[in-house]
Amino acid sequence: MFMENDASNSAPTHRTRRLLAAATVVVLAALSTVPAAADARRGPAPRAEVGQPDGRSAGRGALLAVTPVATLGRGDVTHFLATAGMDTGTVRHGVRAYRLTYRTVTPQGAPTTATGLFVLPVGGAHRLDLVSDTHGTMVHRDYAPSVGEDFGRYAPYLHASAGRAVAAPDYLGLGQGPGFHPYMDTASSVSASLDMLRASRTAAQRLGRPLTGDVYASGFSQGGQVAMALGRALENGADRHFTLRALAPVSGPYDIEHAEMPGLFDGRINDTSGIFYMTYFLTAQNRIHPLYKDPSEAFREPYADVVEGLFDTNHSEEEIFSVLPATLKDLLTDAYYEKVQHPTGALLAAVRAQDGTCAWKPDVPVRLYSAAGDTDVPMANARDCAADLARHGTRAQVVDQGGVDHNGTYLKSGPQIVRWFDAQAARG
Repeated sequence: MFMENDASNSAPTHRTRRLLAAATVVVLAALSTVPAAADARRGPAPRAEVGQPDGRSAGRGALLAVTPVATLGRGDVTHFLATAGMDTGTVRHGVRAYRLTYRTVTPQGAPTTATGLFVLPVGGAHRLDLVSDTHGTMVHRDYAPSVGEDFGRYAPYLHASAGRAVAAPDYLGLGQGPGFHPYMDTASSVSASLDMLRASRTAAQRLGRPLTGDVYASGFSQGGQVAMALGRALENGADRHFTLRALAPVSGPYDIEHAEMPGLFDGRINDTSGIFYMTYFLTAQNRIHPLYKDPSEAFREPYADVVEGLFDTNHSEEEIFSVLPATLKDLLTDAYYEKVQHPTGALLAAVRAQDGTCAWKPDVPVRLYSAAGDTDVPMANARDCAADLARHGTRAQVVDQGGVDHNGTYLKSGPQIVRWFDAQAARG
């Protein structure tokens, strides 16, 4: 419902969205044995290859391990981004990428760990500004930036090759972090992202490329919404080591109640994406804000028996799409279909807990990138965000990328954001 997985690129090395109708019966049968609350799975603990686990602090953001994952020359970065269809005019350096493992907290505030991708330019300034890049919707833990070697690394490599360090959190439950991913839980996405900044600061010092403390925040789709909320946390003094300098989110679902939810029913959101996002949202949110006691209250059969198992971070987008029906009406019970049209009670509370990320006054430049052709996150989200910011005294430009689709919005916006960040940095 809310964000497009970045996996719909056509290059042979990238995952491609497709409906595998022939596999539906097989996957349904396999999932029928998965309990409604499947066991959380933990990826293998990465080896600390640079430095040692941080024994000085057991607190949030403490760095536990730094694992090198990739080194690309300038030509390799250019080829990687060009294959995706991106403008490569801002590529100035090769990059070195590391998986960071660090301490953070669950949505309930309990200690846990998470992973993320930290990328440095090869060459350039000794002390580096930092870009916080927060990614869009991902369902399989191996899609996350610190693990997957494809779409999750477009933005990190783009920004690092321009000469900045990049912190790209996997979020909770993705990459090599334990448990489920609390999809669209703004609070825990922000805490995991903020703690990734802290871990990145420590890693940068160990790697001999200290950070200046200046942060440029961006993110795509789900990550666009997270970027706005993270920016607010930084401006409110969440960590004295970091100063927000500019905000440039892309296609964020800033207004679920008034833009995304209605878009499911008025044609602004395509059915395929809408069904996928709605199912992900309901199953993930039910683990945090109970929306139903049994899946059959919200989902029709045979989907009620399998939806929670599908979104366990160990199933691919292809598997999930092969199982879900063609329309929202076929997915939801009559009562829940009506509730999604007119949210009340626990569902409305869950929606509103994620909204409001633009209801504040940034004291830094803000640009909101979107596209009229986006049928996953309609442009009404960006306009509503700009209106919220204006009501609080900040004028933000809405950049319309025209008729491109959801993923195309980022491919077009990313290089523009790099150049805009360059301009903001030059102003001091």
